[in-house]
Amino acid sequence: MSSNYSYKNGGGVKTKSVSSSSSSFSSGYSKSKPAVTSNLRRNSTGSTANSVTGAHKDAPGVSGRVRVAVRLRPKNSEELSTDADFADCVELQPELKRLKLRRNNWDSDTFEFDEVLTEFASQKRVYEVVAKPVVESVLEGYNGTVMAYGQTGTGKTYTLGKLGDEDTSARGIMVRAMEDIFAEATETDSISVSYIQLYMETIQDLLDPVNDNLSIVEDPKSGDITLPGASLIEVKDQQSFVELLRLGEAHRFATNTKLNTESSRSHAILMVHVKKSVSVSGDNVGSKSHTNRTMKPPVVRKGKLIVVDLAGSERIDKSGSEGHTLEEAKSINLSLSALGKCINALAENSYVPVRDSKLTRLLRDSFGGTARTSLVITIGPSPRHRGETSSTIMFGQRAMKVENMLKIKEEFDYKSLARKLDVQVESLIAQHERQQKAYQDEIEKISLEAKKQISQAEKKFADSLEKERLKYQRDCMESIKKLEAQLAVNKLKEESLNKPNEELNEVKKLLQNEIRLRKTAEEEVKNLQNQAVQWKRSEVAGNAEIVKLRKMLEDEIHQREKLEEEISVLQNQLLQLSFDADETRKQLESGDRSVDMTADMGSIISPVRQPQMRYSGEQEKGSVATLFEQVGLQKILSLLEAEDPDVRIHAVKVIANLAAEANNQEKIVEAGGLASLLDLLSSSDDENIHRVAAGAIANLAMNETNQELIMSQGGISLLAMTAQNADDPQTLRMVAGAIANLCGNDKLQLVLRAEGGIKALLSMVRSKHPDVLAQVARGIANFAKCESRASTQGIKSGKSLLIEDGALAWIVKNASNEASPIRRHIELALCHLAQHEVNAKDMISGGALWELVRISRDCSREDIRILARRTLSSSPSFQVELKRLRLNSG
Repeated sequence: MSSNYSYKNGGGVKTKSVSSSSSSFSSGYSKSKPAVTSNLRRNSTGSTANSVTGAHKDAPGVSGRVRVAVRLRPKNSEELSTDADFADCVELQPELKRLKLRRNNWDSDTFEFDEVLTEFASQKRVYEVVAKPVVESVLEGYNGTVMAYGQTGTGKTYTLGKLGDEDTSARGIMVRAMEDIFAEATETDSISVSYIQLYMETIQDLLDPVNDNLSIVEDPKSGDITLPGASLIEVKDQQSFVELLRLGEAHRFATNTKLNTESSRSHAILMVHVKKSVSVSGDNVGSKSHTNRTMKPPVVRKGKLIVVDLAGSERIDKSGSEGHTLEEAKSINLSLSALGKCINALAENSYVPVRDSKLTRLLRDSFGGTARTSLVITIGPSPRHRGETSSTIMFGQRAMKVENMLKIKEEFDYKSLARKLDVQVESLIAQHERQQKAYQDEIEKISLEAKKQISQAEKKFADSLEKERLKYQRDCMESIKKLEAQLAVNKLKEESLNKPNEELNEVKKLLQNEIRLRKTAEEEVKNLQNQAVQWKRSEVAGNAEIVKLRKMLEDEIHQREKLEEEISVLQNQLLQLSFDADETRKQLESGDRSVDMTADMGSIISPVRQPQMRYSGEQEKGSVATLFEQVGLQKILSLLEAEDPDVRIHAVKVIANLAAEANNQEKIVEAGGLASLLDLLSSSDDENIHRVAAGAIANLAMNETNQELIMSQGGISLLAMTAQNADDPQTLRMVAGAIANLCGNDKLQLVLRAEGGIKALLSMVRSKHPDVLAQVARGIANFAKCESRASTQGIKSGKSLLIEDGALAWIVKNASNEASPIRRHIELALCHLAQHEVNAKDMISGGALWELVRISRDCSREDIRILARRTLSSSPSFQVELKRLRLNSG
C-alpha cells in the first residue's frame, strides 16, 4: 500500500504531519495532542503565507503505529449451559494490558495490546480509548479509521453501530463519534456522510439501494480512493444522522446462523467527511490595505473518518451455513483472508497484494497509508471457539506492527472569499441606495412645499364658492315651499276621485288569498297520497326483512346444534385421551421410576434446559399434537371453564402436555393459557389440577418473558398458597420447580422475595421427599447465584435475602446430603453466598465456614472445589477466622 498520498484542490494544497507515541491509546493520542496543536498553528501560519506568494511545499509525514484494543464478550445463555464445567479459554489482565490464551489447564500464551477491555467495560469506556483520539484527529484535518474484527457473534456491530434508542449508555462508536463531531462543529463547517456495504465483492449504497454495483476510482496523482456513485448526504444534527444510520442498517444483509441469531453477511463502511474553517494569524496590517486583507482566502481543513464493521469470520461446520448462506460465508472469509495477507505483508515489509479484494482496496489508506487507525478485536470466552479466538488475537498482533504516515490536509476556501466579496458588493449597493434615498427625500420635500401653496389657493377658491352656494340654496328653498303648497291642493282633488277604486282593490286582494289557499290545500293532498304509497312500500320491505331474519334465526339454531355435537365429541376425545395418559403413566411408573411423565409436565428443569427424554409415551404426545391441530388451542382452553370436573381436569392435562414443548409455549401464553392456569390455582380445590397446572407453569417459567408475566399476574403468591395447602410430594415438586425457575431471573429477586417466594421454598422441605428437596436446593442455588452476580456488578450491597429469610440453617444442614442433586446445588449456593463479604459474619456463626472448607477439599466436582478455594482466599473475614482456628483454606 502506498503511503505517499497528497491532496489537491485548485491551486492551494497543504499537508501536515503529526507524530504519535507507542505506549498506549491514551498516551499515543490524548497526551500528544497539545504538542500537535502547537505544531499545527506554527505550520499553518507559515504555509499560508507561502501559498499566497506562490512558494508552498508539502510537509513530510510522520509514522504512527496502528493501535489495537481487545474486547471480551460476556458469556451468552448457551455458553453458560454448555461450558459450565469448563474454564474460559482467555484470562484478562487489564491493568497490565495483557491477555492469556490457555492452551490447556496448565499452559497458556501471553499477548500484550494497547488496551484490554473486560466483559464489564462500558460502551463509553470503549469509545474513549479506541475511537475518541481518532475523532479528535479527524477534527484537526487528518484521515482516521476505526475498525472492528472478530468471529461472528462476538459483538462487533454492538460495539460500533448500536443506536441506543432505549438505553443511551449502550450507544456505539458511530453515534458517539458523531456527537463529538457535532459538538465541535460551527455554522460554517460542513459534515457529510456516506454509508456502503461490501456484499460478495459487490459495493452497494445502504442509503440508496438502487446503487447496487458501485465502482472504485483511484486518483492516479494523489492515490486517493473514491466511490463516485455513492450517496454523500450533508447532515446538520445528530437526529438526522441517527435516521440515516437506521435507514442504512435496515438495508444491510443479515441472517440467522448457529453462532449468531442476526449475523451480518456484509462489511459495512461509514464514511464521514468533515470540512472545518481555520483562522490564519500573522497578517501584516501596517503594510496591507483593508481590501488586500479581505482578498486573502481562508484555510479549510478536510478530515475523513471511516468506521468499518467487518462481517465476522466463521467456520462452516460451526455456523451450519448452507446454500446461499454458505456462498456468503465463503466470500466473507476470502475478503478477510485478503485483508490478513495485506496486514502480514505490511508487518514483514514485503509486497502488499492490495488488489486481491475490494475490501483491501477500500482500506488502502487505513493500513500503511496516511490515516490514523484504531482496531478493536472482539473475542468470546468459550473454549469451544479457541481456534477462532487465537486467529483473531494473532491478527491484532500483526496489525500492531503496521506503520502509517499521518498527514494533515488543508486547502484555501475560495468560496468563502467569494462570499466575503459578495458582502462588500452588497454593502456598496446599500450605500448607493441610501444616497439615492436622500435624493428622493429632497425631491419629496420640494414637492410637499408646492402642494402646500396649491392647497392654500384651493382653500380661498372654496370659500368663495361656498358663499355662492348658500345664496343659491336660499333661493331654491323658497321656490320648493311654493311648489309644496300647490301639490297639497292637487292631492285633495285626486283623493275625492280615487275613493271607489280602493274598495275594488280590497275585493281583488281577498280573491287572490282564496286562490292561494286552494292551491296549498291541493298540494297537501298530493303529499299525503305520496306518503301513503311510501308507507305501503315500507310495509312490504319490512315483511321481507322479517322473513329473512327468521331464516337467519333458523340457521343459527342449526349451527348451535352442530357446535353442541362437536363439543360433545371433543369431551369424549379428551376423556379418552386422559384415560390413555393415565394408563400409560401407570405402566411406566410400575416399570421404570426414572422416566418422567409428560402428563406430570415432565420437565421441571433448571434455567439451562435439558434435552427431552424419549419414552414409550410418544404415542400419547402424537395424540395430543393431533388433537391440538384438529381442535385448536382456543377450544381446548375454553374447556378449562367447563362445569364438568372430569372434562376440566382432562383439559388441564392436555394443556400441560402442550406446555412441555417449547414451540407451543408462546402460543399458549398469547391465547391466555397462562392466565387460565393461574386462575385454576386460585379457584380450584382439586389437588390433581393443582399438580398438573403447576407443572405447566413450571415449563412456561423457563422463558424469561414468561417469568415476568407470571410475576406481574401474581403467580408467586398463587404458587406459595398452593405449596402451603398441598401434601402430595409430586404437587410440591412441581410448585418448587416453578419457583426455582423464577429464582434464576436477576430482575425479579426483590419482587419474588416480597411475595413470599423464598419462604414458600423453605416451607416445602417438610415433605422430605428427595425430588422436592432437589428442586428447593436448585431454587436456592439460582437465587444465590443472581445475588452474587449483582454484588459483583455493584448493584446490590446489603445482606443476602436468603440469610434474612432464615435459609442458611437448612443450607448448612443439607450441605452433606447423600443425594447428589441436592448436595451439588447446596454446595454452589454456599460458594455464591460466600462471595459477598457482608454475608461472612452470619456464615461463620451459622457453621457455613466448616462446610466451605470441606467443599474446597472433598467436593467431587473440580470447578466447585476451585470456586470454594477462591472464595475462602478472597474473603478477609474468612481468612481471619481460619487463622484463629489454625486451618488451611487450601
